[in-house]
Amino acid sequence: MDLFKGFEDFKMDILKEVGNIGAGNAATALSKLLDKPIDMAVPKVQMLPFEAIADRVGGAENLVLAVFFRVEGEAPGNLFFILSPEAAKKLLHRLAGITVENEETFSEMEWSALSEIGNILAGSYLSSLADFTSLSMSPTVPALALDMAGAILSYGLLQFGEMGDSALLIDTTFIEGHHEVEGQFFLIPDPDSFAKIFAALGVPIDHDR
Repeated sequence: MDLFKGFEDFKMDILKEVGNIGAGNAATALSKLLDKPIDMAVPKVQMLPFEAIADRVGGAENLVLAVFFRVEGEAPGNLFFILSPEAAKKLLHRLAGITVENEETFSEMEWSALSEIGNILAGSYLSSLADFTSLSMSPTVPALALDMAGAILSYGLLQFGEMGDSALLIDTTFIEGHHEVEGQFFLIPDPDSFAKIFAALGVPIDHDR
């Protein structure tokens, strides 16, 4: 048990470091894109079951905005960047300087800006994970949706079939001056991909757990 716990702690340490490096890279890229200093808080990283994702974003019927990616490469999977519509508007206003004209709908410019921010996040986190594992992983073109959390997760299942039963959650907090905006980033590797990721790190997987 102590040996297993040691491996579990080691895996989480690696995933936390992936989150830290990814957040730093994303902050740098966003700062260059927006030509203003953007910081990101040290992210909270944890593993959780796939079925717990909706609860973490307010419940299956909660309205959320999601940027969705398919991860291609040697450890395929799915990525969701999820935040509340209010947080999305705040993110656009504080970070991108976009004036919010309608609190209930998103303009084409707002969709485009959110897509680019999601792209930067996905690229930064996947790049840091790829650097650690030496596995090739890259995100597809993002899809955006404003819908109930349960419907958005179901869309991913319909598009790509079976998802893995575990997700890596990276709580993401953007900081601009005295303002903070929070979102949640979920990496859901395909059923065999977590084993590939940890095997690449030299961490054995206990398949009985």
